[in-house]
Amino acid sequence: MADELVHYDVVGGTATITLDSPHNRNALSAQLRRELSDSLAAAAADDAVRVIVLTHTGPVFCAGMDLKEARGAGAGDQGVNEFPRILEQLWTSPKPVVARLAGPARAGGIGMVAACDIAVAVPEATFAFSEVRIGVVPAIISLTVLPRLNPRAAHELFLTGDTFDARRAVEIGLLNSASDDLDGEVARYVKALAAGGPKALAETKALLSRPRPATPSDGFDEMLGLSAKFFASEEGQEGILAFAQKRKPNWVPQD
Repeated sequence: MADELVHYDVVGGTATITLDSPHNRNALSAQLRRELSDSLAAAAADDAVRVIVLTHTGPVFCAGMDLKEARGAGAGDQGVNEFPRILEQLWTSPKPVVARLAGPARAGGIGMVAACDIAVAVPEATFAFSEVRIGVVPAIISLTVLPRLNPRAAHELFLTGDTFDARRAVEIGLLNSASDDLDGEVARYVKALAAGGPKALAETKALLSRPRPATPSDGFDEMLGLSAKFFASEEGQEGILAFAQKRKPNWVPQD
């Protein structure tokens, strides 16, 4: 549709979700939030989708919340109230999510990048936690950003609001890679992710978000049950058989 702000396409097992609101730097307006959430729900529910790529049109990935819509609204009417759902959808998606940034991200846009499993940007992309510069707090995005960032860097960048480049974003854990060959790097990650079993990937994502037991011994019983369950599962048995037969498992998309 010509008036939609988020496009959703599925090709070869990859769902590409494209933010297309360049007139306001892909800010998180009410319409964009709604369409983005709907697209993420569609990808999660589609068995044909193996990997999700979150990308954008225009020079900016996402500038954060739409400040024009925020102006004059009370606390209960702020669009930011709807943002946790989107971050939760990204963080808990059973399908791995790759963020593709051909340009800058700010504030809530960085929160989405952090909520994705893999994040790749061009070297010239820049980032800033600009909230304190306009008198607000990076509260909601802290829940996805802080698990990724080096603590010293988090204190510096949250408190100063300073701009930093893609190279530093890689160093502090926000990005996986900064590459001149953006599409090639994204394709590399997509191919690697699609090689994993769908159920195994979903469970591994959940595993990565679980609280760590105080000692390994405290977790062995639970993890043994999970491991044995997957070794014996239909997906696990197919993977074992494919390995023995020197072929790709049946869940790997055809080239």
